[in-house]
Amino acid sequence: MRNEGLGSWPARRARSTPHRTALVHHGTAFTYGGLYERTTRLAHVLRARGVRRGDRVAYLGPNHPSYLETLFAAGTLGAVFVPLNTRLAGPEIAHQLADSGAEVLVHGVPGAQARGAGAPGAGTVRTYVEVGAEYERLLGGAPDEPFDEPVTADDVCVIMYTSGTTGRPKGAMLTHANLTWNAVNVLVDQDLSADERALVCAPLFHTAGLNMLTLPVLLKGGTCVLVGAFDPGAALDLVERHRITFMFGVPTMFERMARHPRWAGADLSSLRTLSCGGAPVPTPLIAAYQARGLTFLQGYGMTEASPGVLLLDAGHAVAKAGSAGVPHFFSDVRVVRPDLTPAGVGETGEIVVRGPHVMPGYWGLPEETAAAFSDGWLRSGDAARIDEDGYVTVVDRIKDMIVSGGENIYPAEVEDRLLAHPDVVECAVIGVPDETWGEVPRAVVVPREGVALDPGEVLASLAGRLAKYKIPKSVVLADELPRTASGKLLKSRLRERYGAAPGRAAVPAPDPGGGPPAPAPGGPDGSGPP
Repeated sequence: MRNEGLGSWPARRARSTPHRTALVHHGTAFTYGGLYERTTRLAHVLRARGVRRGDRVAYLGPNHPSYLETLFAAGTLGAVFVPLNTRLAGPEIAHQLADSGAEVLVHGVPGAQARGAGAPGAGTVRTYVEVGAEYERLLGGAPDEPFDEPVTADDVCVIMYTSGTTGRPKGAMLTHANLTWNAVNVLVDQDLSADERALVCAPLFHTAGLNMLTLPVLLKGGTCVLVGAFDPGAALDLVERHRITFMFGVPTMFERMARHPRWAGADLSSLRTLSCGGAPVPTPLIAAYQARGLTFLQGYGMTEASPGVLLLDAGHAVAKAGSAGVPHFFSDVRVVRPDLTPAGVGETGEIVVRGPHVMPGYWGLPEETAAAFSDGWLRSGDAARIDEDGYVTVVDRIKDMIVSGGENIYPAEVEDRLLAHPDVVECAVIGVPDETWGEVPRAVVVPREGVALDPGEVLASLAGRLAKYKIPKSVVLADELPRTASGKLLKSRLRERYGAAPGRAAVPAPDPGGGPPAPAPGGPDGSGPP
């Protein structure tokens, strides 16, 4: 077999476990043998439409077997798969189609919507294949003769666009080797078994839903239950019905499940692995799942690293709570100063990573690629501290750090404390201008439904739990927080919306005794701005 990439996975799995269930979707099961046949037929469909090595094939739609069939079919031909975020606006999708130069769009959204997104793309998309009756007709009429296209491990397999929290998304080029080594890291570090039954309710266009959950399970020969959209109640039902053993989600997904009325009575006994990432995991959320006998595997990753970088194993989930763990088996990670020298124990620095799972660069962006690497290390832009045992705690995005009166304030730390309040569902902390201190923190808080939240009481709850200078100086109540499709907060949009206007119900942060704070100079003693 000359194909060293992901396109060969269905064939390799089918020759060893053809009758095992690979996918379940809306009650329909697909065996590994069936997945291989359907992938092969789709590859013939794409080849008949002119797809050749290096061509880009895009997919737009919710989680569905056709997503994975398109990924593997593209890999069979040596083509490049481009997953598109269904939650983007038409012009945003058009940009990614045009930027990648995709000529084929397989879509699980209505044809008019797909063609409307592709129309502004400078005419790059010339072939549309709609999932449903048309898709099944094409597969049924295609041959099933195997391909043996030469594909190397270093060929680009996927162009996955970053979530765009810092500007226009860039296309991370992930090779077949990148994705394979990432899957191996997951198999080694999470002890996945061939009998895994994974609930795939995180979107497959998000790097973690595909690469930290689905691909490792399929490589091992387990079963993936695909869900088109996440719903907390439905997720609890599916865990019971399919005896789910493995689930990935971002913190907001697990938070919604824990707050669902069915949470206390749901049968979760089949669950062995809960993997959480995409944002810092609040300690109250960890406690809620531990109360049900469940332990998170927390991780840290980035699209450019396929994405796994750090993992906190279950054995240290309590002792090292709040940490993102240690590097994956085949990952090298450092926390460094601006000059790239190693930061000391407890010193805040930047995470840098290298390994066989790290991308070669951004699609069509040589300058941005060069800026992303230093001496072979991928620079994350994330601030972190490393402890004496080598465990890394992610503090925040370096760009999100608030400098107040000479003190560095990392919003994620403050947000973690705010989320301990029983009536706070979501929150975000941003810096706002201040004549005395340069900038001070402001909390944007989403209250629990039906609760008339008292901002002063929320801030009072932080007294004694955070240094005074870290406690927000104002509060804004909001109905929801702007997020990317992967669940990451859009801090830039928060700053635009709440960074200048006075905070609603703004109150001074109380001192530990409950009275108004006395002004104090900033400094290393922790007194900081009032």
